[in-house]
Amino acid sequence: MIIKKIKVENFRLLNDFSIDLEENLSLIIGKNNTGKTSLLSVMEKFINEKSQFSINDFTIDKQLELSKLENKNSIAIPEDLDFTIKLLLEIHYDNNDNLKNISPLILNLEEENVVVIGFEHSLNSNLYELLQEEFRKFKADNKNKNIIDFLKIDHNGRFFINQVKTIEYKADGTYGISQLIKDKKTLTRIINFQNIKAKREVNNSDTNRSDNTLSKLSADYYESIENTPKEEKTIKKLKKELENTDDELNKIYPEVFEEVLKKVEIFGGKEEGESIIGVISSLQSKNILKENTSVVYKHIDHHLPEDYHGLGYLNLFAMIFDIELKCREFRKEKEILENQIPADINLLFIEEPEAHTHPQMQHVFIKNITRILENEKNGLDSKGEKVDGKKTFILQSIITTHSSHITAESNFDDIKYFLKEEKENNIISKNLKDLKKAYSVETDQYAFLKQYLTINRAELFFADKAILIEGDTERILLPVMMRKLDLNEKLSPALLSQNISIVEVGAYSHIFEKFIDFIGIKSLLVTDFDTFKLVDNGKTDKQDNPILEREKCRVGDKEASGTSNNSLTHFLSSYKFDDLKNSVNNYIIKKGSLCVSYQHMEKGYHARSFEDAFIHLNREFITKNKTTFQGLKKESNFDLEGEEKKDAYSLAEDCIKKKTHFALDIVYHSNESYSNWGIPSYIKEGLLWLQK
Repeated sequence: MIIKKIKVENFRLLNDFSIDLEENLSLIIGKNNTGKTSLLSVMEKFINEKSQFSINDFTIDKQLELSKLENKNSIAIPEDLDFTIKLLLEIHYDNNDNLKNISPLILNLEEENVVVIGFEHSLNSNLYELLQEEFRKFKADNKNKNIIDFLKIDHNGRFFINQVKTIEYKADGTYGISQLIKDKKTLTRIINFQNIKAKREVNNSDTNRSDNTLSKLSADYYESIENTPKEEKTIKKLKKELENTDDELNKIYPEVFEEVLKKVEIFGGKEEGESIIGVISSLQSKNILKENTSVVYKHIDHHLPEDYHGLGYLNLFAMIFDIELKCREFRKEKEILENQIPADINLLFIEEPEAHTHPQMQHVFIKNITRILENEKNGLDSKGEKVDGKKTFILQSIITTHSSHITAESNFDDIKYFLKEEKENNIISKNLKDLKKAYSVETDQYAFLKQYLTINRAELFFADKAILIEGDTERILLPVMMRKLDLNEKLSPALLSQNISIVEVGAYSHIFEKFIDFIGIKSLLVTDFDTFKLVDNGKTDKQDNPILEREKCRVGDKEASGTSNNSLTHFLSSYKFDDLKNSVNNYIIKKGSLCVSYQHMEKGYHARSFEDAFIHLNREFITKNKTTFQGLKKESNFDLEGEEKKDAYSLAEDCIKKKTHFALDIVYHSNESYSNWGIPSYIKEGLLWLQK
């Protein structure tokens, strides 16, 4: 029995939202403000009821809808108004499951084995008249306020109602009739929801030495095992030792408190000995752990306080303690005397485990957390061995993260990508395994993409924009060019202040097309024109026809007949070569989400490559510094004049020793504002397009 799908309606940015959950672990990724925390919040508010809803929890659209019902100093609310936040859980079961708890909620035995539990928070229609009356009074004193302002002040639950329903699930995936669930104990027997939030109490500041998070958790851990049969022998041993300690302390306390006890005796009493008091030791196992236990760590032969650890270790250790406590709660170990058993479904939500941790620690966490959770639900110890009496339970886990390192180490089929639809003001969840289906024909391409993202660029999942480049030259120079534009064009927002990921794709940019479309980010592809001509090298085929071979050439050569660039032939396949050659601007394609940027005519010359374009535009800059350019050879070619003068194409072909060295030369010889050289227009225009 598992939760297969979660749906949310009208909660913050989760306007019409659904997410598919995996049987074991679902990893939720996405940029900031894409609803990850909202999902945790709505589940906690409904399932655990630890906090109340507020009017601000409703989507902006719903708030506007309610505001439009105002009429002068009153509000006319129709009886059929649907002003409701909803959480729907689709629970799938099979014949092997124990249906004792869930059977009363099954409304359809003829269709799929699915039960839908629906939580609702809505305006109480029975209190519409009272709401209208009190709003009129509020409006009389607050002319400039509206119904939303009133509910922000007065929303304490009295105008709203919470309900839980079981809903019929039909074969076509739609919902039918519903019934109220009045017994909340039924829900607790079916679902146990626990979470570990991102805002964890970890602090190693000198000013907070008294706030020892791990020591407090050690006391909580003790409390969770205190009444369990498994630990009974150990707990009895601890209590016996505390009793012995009491006896020893009782011998010393009279001396410690002698002075104050004598002063108490002075006040006397009605009868002799009435005002005599004593101080004895009464150590309690729970209190001594909570107040007097310190978690330390070993360093060589010394014990150092827990707050000497870095925040990353504190965060990691705190999560391990917390996970252990949550799993004990799932197993119902404290309630064993009441014959409690684990709920049918146990759901653990861990929010942003990467807090304060460095990349290596993030790798270690995600590689080990799945094993830890698997052992816990199967009643195994940390070594994977069966523990007598340790209960097994069904466990589903949700982890949210902003970490590219955790993402790279995860099973891609477990990943759920949250994407904000700007126009609809809504969040959608995408299964990464659906991207695999999009590559079903090109399975090798998906394997390459997965491998590339795992090893190099999982950060693409969290980028707002991307620049796809061919190689090292662009990788070195593009950040410099972005800095140059920020300084000299006074861009706002600045390019370097934006979340832009630069990705080397070489000749494989076409493989990234479906992926870029999947994650829905604005992308710039910077590439070369790479023109060629067909030449006869004297070879023939079996029919004695000449075999023409490609040979690179200048764009302006009459014989130039095409481009060998894979990016251009893929993304701009609908354009003829002459159209590409005569273009004066970058082509914007795919509904404006992708810009393909390559060399075009600039100052009377059409370059074939970046080096070609840069030399043409910055010949004076290079000539001035040619003797100290480490990436050049035949530097004297830059000085030739008259008929012997070399064009930019020849200089790029004959004088560049190594492209990466040439790129570094440009950076090395730049002035403070990068104003002593110019950016080729095809790159500049592409970056300005991306900046907007």
